[in-house]
Amino acid sequence: MNESLFYWSSAGRSHVGMVRAINEDACLAMPELGLWAVADGMGGHEAGDIASQMIVEALQQTPSPLNWPDFLHSVRDALYEVNQRLREESAQRYQHRTIGSTVVVLLAHEDQCACLWVGDSRIYRLRKGQLEQLTRDHSHVQELVDQGLLAPEEAHRHPLANVITRAVGSSDDLQIDEVIHSLQVGDLFLLCSDGLNKAVNDEEIARLLAHSNHNCQEAVKAFIHLALMRDASDNVTTVVVSIDGDPVGSAGEKLGSDLPEDPIPADWYLQ
Repeated sequence: MNESLFYWSSAGRSHVGMVRAINEDACLAMPELGLWAVADGMGGHEAGDIASQMIVEALQQTPSPLNWPDFLHSVRDALYEVNQRLREESAQRYQHRTIGSTVVVLLAHEDQCACLWVGDSRIYRLRKGQLEQLTRDHSHVQELVDQGLLAPEEAHRHPLANVITRAVGSSDDLQIDEVIHSLQVGDLFLLCSDGLNKAVNDEEIARLLAHSNHNCQEAVKAFIHLALMRDASDNVTTVVVSIDGDPVGSAGEKLGSDLPEDPIPADWYLQ
């Protein structure tokens, strides 16, 4: 088999949480294209739900990739266009108040993947039992951590934990961070808004993904359920992507299948 030929399954879900009245998150799973995204509208600002939805709708228009450079270019252009539209909307209808959203995008094409992000939504990868955060938060507390002024485990409890330093729509000059990685059979990716990682720590994320048996639907349900059990104070959004290299192997289907498998025990995280 051609080692560059990969297949993937995925699932995504967004929940308003236990406190908020409006869900300002949005997510996108387009496995047939190799594109997944999570956007988190900026809480406390005008029309956060509109901003996140505009991002998802723009990414939905991404054409089927002819090659890797074109794929990346199309996604970047979509985000730049949304940024411009949000700036215009702010000026015309909201007296220049910020209309913004974070975004993380995962792209998969042939034997590579790319992470593009703005803000503090995250992409994690579980590979051979090791969890790695592939994105770096654009946030005030992350800057404090980088300067050695705050311990990483204290960041989510800091009074300024919700202050982000970049967002789509927050300035005329949108800066998008980007990293490219090779794919490996068995990789599991999690895209999430900060409503998840503030309720569920990295050790628990790794454990849940490892116990998921690559069942993306069940993993997503378990993430949401665990966050809600902890009285999620924010919207919670997760997308899980599983990478397989055998079209007749564990994924069972080509490109974009979501197959039923043995569910995760409902009480696994209480053990």
